Amino acid sequence: MNTPLAERMRPHTLEGFIGQDHIVGKKGTLTSHIKKGIIPSLIFWGPPGTGKTTLAHIIANESKRPFFALSAINSGVKDVRAIIEKARQNPGLFTTKNPILFIDEIHRFSKSQQDSLLGAVEKGWVTLIGATTENPSFEVIPALLSRCQVYVLNSFNQKNLVILLEKALVDDKLIASKKIDLQESEALIHLSGGDARKLLNIFELVVNSEKEPISITNELVLKNAQSNLARYDKTGEQHYDIISAFIKSIRGSDPNAAVYWLARMVVAGEDVKFIARRMLILASEDIGNANPTALVIANNAFQAVSSIGYPEARIILSQCAIYLASSPKSNSSYTAIDDAISLVKKTGDLPVPLHLRNAPTKLMKELDYGKNYKYAHSFKNNFVNQEFLPKELLYTKLYEPGKNNREDSSRAFLKKRWEDNYGY
Repeated sequence: MNTPLAERMRPHTLEGFIGQDHIVGKKGTLTSHIKKGIIPSLIFWGPPGTGKTTLAHIIANESKRPFFALSAINSGVKDVRAIIEKARQNPGLFTTKNPILFIDEIHRFSKSQQDSLLGAVEKGWVTLIGATTENPSFEVIPALLSRCQVYVLNSFNQKNLVILLEKALVDDKLIASKKIDLQESEALIHLSGGDARKLLNIFELVVNSEKEPISITNELVLKNAQSNLARYDKTGEQHYDIISAFIKSIRGSDPNAAVYWLARMVVAGEDVKFIARRMLILASEDIGNANPTALVIANNAFQAVSSIGYPEARIILSQCAIYLASSPKSNSSYTAIDDAISLVKKTGDLPVPLHLRNAPTKLMKELDYGKNYKYAHSFKNNFVNQEFLPKELLYTKLYEPGKNNREDSSRAFLKKRWEDNYGY
């Protein structure tokens, strides 16, 4: 019996479902549809552990429809088309009730993968139910979104979570067979963050870590959670620990470690755009002008994985991570802008020198706006020595080129022009 408590406690009827009363309560907007068996294509949008998958199963059970499930993390167009073809070729098998196709994390499907659903949904071969933690307005293509009704699921409140714990103590055979005294529940509820699945997982972890009789206190929960909750959690601490290890491995020029931490995230189903976005930032923050092509590569990778999605996106992410890790490094652009921002906060809104101001009107020209400005292209080598900072900050050096071949060239260029002013 290795089935997790959260799975064992999954309800199979609307009566057993806790929370989301605005959708499936007695007066819920979806309740009457389910009872009548008239199910439109749906998208459930909400945080993890709010019952999106459970509701999809309940809808299939209540309406007595065949149920097919796919995960966008490890399914492609081929898998989608296989199910659609089965539904299309066997209409008599399902009588008047077309099957439900449930796609978990539908936001991870690429445009082409989402396009493959359109015909089947439009012709009624399947009823689509998609689950997403991301705003479907941004992550689901308009053509598909227009054919679905979107329902927003909320995180479970404290009352809901307490009811779940009390039901687990009574209804689950394994938990009910143990001597458990639930003295305090605040820590369990706090650590769950409104995620019912996480709540039950932590509760089960604590129970399985202690000898009977077990008195569940906040102190006991925190002790076990801190020492045992080491699994990857996309919304929890390890989510940030692993992306941190990934970024630091690239910054440290270790492609082997970078690919390892990337694999950890891929296996856990981390959002491809989250990973690519972080590499895009790193390409400028940690590589910058030491290799400007890194930013181009990272941006192209971001665009590519946004279109392709899993599983193929793993290859693009790997290529980009290896390239960035193997590139020369410089944080000079990063330190320059941070130093400049600190200077602005310290010195305030200093006036723009008159010769740098725009002068679109006669009055502005009479006030000497733009007077004595020297147009660089009118001078030898397209350069003339003039002041560009406010006089209070005259020749304050904010950019210090990094020590690498490309920025050594930049330093030499700047030295020819600004040695007497900025000391390059």
